[in-house]
Amino acid sequence: MNKGKILVVDDEASIRQIVEARLNMAGFEVVTAADGEEALAVYGKERPDLIVLDIMMPRMDGLQVCREIRKQNSLPIIMLTAKGEIPDRINALEMGADDYVTKPFSPRELEARIKAVLRRTMLSPLKPASIEVENILIDLIKRQVFLKGERVKLTEMEFSLLELLVLHPGKPFTRNEILQQVWGYRSNQYSDTRVVDVHVSRLRSKLEADVSEPELILTARGTGYMFQNYHLSSPDNDAE
Repeated sequence: MNKGKILVVDDEASIRQIVEARLNMAGFEVVTAADGEEALAVYGKERPDLIVLDIMMPRMDGLQVCREIRKQNSLPIIMLTAKGEIPDRINALEMGADDYVTKPFSPRELEARIKAVLRRTMLSPLKPASIEVENILIDLIKRQVFLKGERVKLTEMEFSLLELLVLHPGKPFTRNEILQQVWGYRSNQYSDTRVVDVHVSRLRSKLEADVSEPELILTARGTGYMFQNYHLSSPDNDAE
């Protein structure tokens, strides 16, 4: 059974071949590209469900590719970064990447990250169907967010993070709990938890009136993050 189409972009042929073989065995359809310009061409033709994207590439680097794709689509993007290059990782997340894996990496780990991201971004029935908080409407079925009636463009993982927090108003989550529930893994490395921090920052920039004094996505001192403690009505109550 085809579990989805993955675009793998890396200028090293050996990495493309190893990842393609692993993902094919896992039931994914795989298309590949050897540089940034080819990646955009293949993306436009194949319309993959997820992109694995190396940062350091000729002709056009992964950060530029990520920026161009984010202008058009919110599909999940997992970046491949060099070990120890923390600024590159943060730049990738700020450009709109959903996660990163550092080289050298285990193909098994990459497969697990891909499955976790796709599992969180699949459309599924949720209750309640929508939530409205102040001037924000969150449609949990269509996975869309509206601020003062205008649609706010979120990536798939930004929406998954918002969904987790908004369905548990007033409940603080540690960064590791968020990593586990949204990204599907836990880590004791501070650099990995920055994935959460950057996504929270991106969400605040799109939803908060004043990011310096957030009123929706709050920092739980010494813990992590939580959504403001509003009243979450049950579907039965909404129907009355």
